[in-house]
Amino acid sequence: MKASDLRKKYIEFFQSKGHKEIQNSSLIPQNDPTVLFTTAGMHPLVPFLLGQQHPLGKRLVNVQRCMRTDDIEEVGDATHCTFFEMLGNWSLGDYFKKEAIEWSHEFLTGKKWLGIDKSRLAVSVFAGDADAPRDEESADIWKSLGINKERIAYLPKKDNWWGPAGETGPCGPDTEMFYWSSSEEPPAEFDSEDKRWVEIWNDVFMQYNKLHGGTYEPLKQKNVDTGMGLERTIMALQHKKNIFETELFAPIIDKIQQLSEKSEKKSERIIADHLRSAVFILGDEKSVTPSNVGHGYILRRLIRRAVRHGRQLGINANFTQDVAKTIVDNYKDAYHDLEKNKGFILGELVKEEEKFRKTLETGMQHFAKISPENNRISGHDAFLLFQSYGFPLEMTVELAKEKSWTVDRVEFQRLFERHQELSRKSTEGIFKSGLADHSEKSVRYHTATHLLNEALRKVLGGEVRQRGSNITPERLRFDFNFPRKLTQEEISKIEDLVNREIHEDLKVTREEMPLDAALKSGAQSEFGAKYPPTVSVYTMGDFSKEICTGPHVEHTAQVGKFKILKEEAVAAGVRRIKAVVED
Repeated sequence: MKASDLRKKYIEFFQSKGHKEIQNSSLIPQNDPTVLFTTAGMHPLVPFLLGQQHPLGKRLVNVQRCMRTDDIEEVGDATHCTFFEMLGNWSLGDYFKKEAIEWSHEFLTGKKWLGIDKSRLAVSVFAGDADAPRDEESADIWKSLGINKERIAYLPKKDNWWGPAGETGPCGPDTEMFYWSSSEEPPAEFDSEDKRWVEIWNDVFMQYNKLHGGTYEPLKQKNVDTGMGLERTIMALQHKKNIFETELFAPIIDKIQQLSEKSEKKSERIIADHLRSAVFILGDEKSVTPSNVGHGYILRRLIRRAVRHGRQLGINANFTQDVAKTIVDNYKDAYHDLEKNKGFILGELVKEEEKFRKTLETGMQHFAKISPENNRISGHDAFLLFQSYGFPLEMTVELAKEKSWTVDRVEFQRLFERHQELSRKSTEGIFKSGLADHSEKSVRYHTATHLLNEALRKVLGGEVRQRGSNITPERLRFDFNFPRKLTQEEISKIEDLVNREIHEDLKVTREEMPLDAALKSGAQSEFGAKYPPTVSVYTMGDFSKEICTGPHVEHTAQVGKFKILKEEAVAAGVRRIKAVVED
C-alpha cells in the first residue's frame, strides 16, 4: 500500500462511520496561544473540544500537516521526524471508548482496509493512579476483539495519559496501538521497551478536567481524539525497517546521495527530514521566512542543520534547492500549494544557505586562531564553534584530526547538555502537543486582538490585514502588513481607540454562516488563511466583525485596560505590535 492509498482509505473508512472530512489546516495555528506550529490534528479543533458546536457536526476526520521539534535530536533513527502527517478522527461529545477502539481495530485488521495480521499487534492502556482508575474498560474491549491479555500493557500516566497542555484543562487516559516491525516472529508478550514494537495509533479519551490544585473532575462533554502517524504506519504496511525507505523519503535520500561524496545514513536522513520540513513551512499559506525569532527561528535552525550535515557528506556547494525540487515533486499531488509556491520556497532556501555558508567561513577563520594546550582543543572552544558558528562537534573533531589534535569531548558534552537544558526550559510549552491554553487571561487577550485589528484599520487605513498572532497569558503579539514604522501619535490613537471600545462594554456575539456570506458581510479574515465552507463570525457591537474560531469574552469590558509595549518590523512590509491587558 502506498501513502496516497492510506490517506484515501482512512478518510473513506471514517466517512463510512458518519464522519465529515474537515480541511487540512495551516502549519501555523490560526489561534496559537501556546504553540508555534500545529503539532497535532486537534489544534484547529480546540474550541469544539471545549464545547463549541462544529458546523459539520460531532464526528470529524482529516489528514493534518504537523510539526514537532522537541525530538529533533532523535531524527536520524528509524521513526523520528520533525514534519509529519497525522490521520485523525474525532468525537465531540458523541461516541466514546467502545466505538473508537472497535473502529481502530476494524481499520487496522479489516481485509477491505489495512489488513494487518492481528498477531503483529499489541496495545497499551492506562495503569491507573490516585487521580483516575485503571482503564479496565479499554482493556476489556481489546480482549473482546481478540487481543490476548499478554499483548496488553498497563502503563503509567507518563505513557498513557494525554494533557492538559497547561496547568488546567481537559485530559484523560489513552490507548496506544503498536505494530511488530521486525521480520522475526513476534513474541507472545508485549514489552513496551522493545523498540521493534512501533507505535502507530493513539486513541485519547478526554473524560476529565484538571482543576487548580491538581484535582480532577469528570468532563461534561467527553471527547475522542485519535491520531495515526502516516510515516510510521506506511513503514509498517510496507514492511520497511525505517520511514526513510518508504516512498515518502526514498526519492529525497536518492537525490542527496547523488550530490554527496560520502555515505553516512544519519546525515542523509537528517537532511531529508529537515529540508522536507523547511519546504512545507515555506510552502505554507502563512509565508514564514527564516529569522531569529518564533517560527522563523525554527525554520532557520532546520535549514542550517541540514547544510551542516551536507558538509559532512562532502557537499560543499549550494544544494538545498536541488533537494527541495525533489521534495516538491514528491508531494505536489497531495499538497498543491508546494508547486504553486515553488519559486518562493527555492528562493528562500538559496538565500539562507548562502548566508549560513558565510557564517561557516567566519567560523573556519575562528578555528584557525585556536591555540590548543598540549595539542588538545578545549571543550569551551569546541562549544563556542558550535554555538556561534554552527559547527557540529564532528566537524571540529575532523578539523582537529587534520592537525593531529584532539578535542575535549567531555567538557563539550557538559556545556552542550547545559545549553540543551536552558533551551528546553525557555521553550517548554511552546512546542509540546496538547490542548491550547484557554485560561481566562488568554481569552481576554484573544478578544483584544480583534479590537486591535480593527483599530489598526481605522487609524492606518483599510488595507491593513492580519498576518499572524501569538497569545500567552502574559501578552499578545500581533503581526500586520504596513510599509513603515508607526509614529508615536499613531500608536497612541490605536491604544486609545481599543480602550474606548473596551470601555463601551460591547456585546460579543457569535454566528455561523457560509464563508462567502461572511466575507460579503464585511467580516475580516487573516491574510493567507484557509477557511472551511462554514465559519464562525464574531461581532463586537458595531466596531469589529471577524472570522474566527474563538474563544472570546462575552463583553469587551471583561478585557481590561489595553497597553501597547512595542511596535517593530519583523519582515519586509510586516510590522508587529506587542501589548498587554491589565486588570
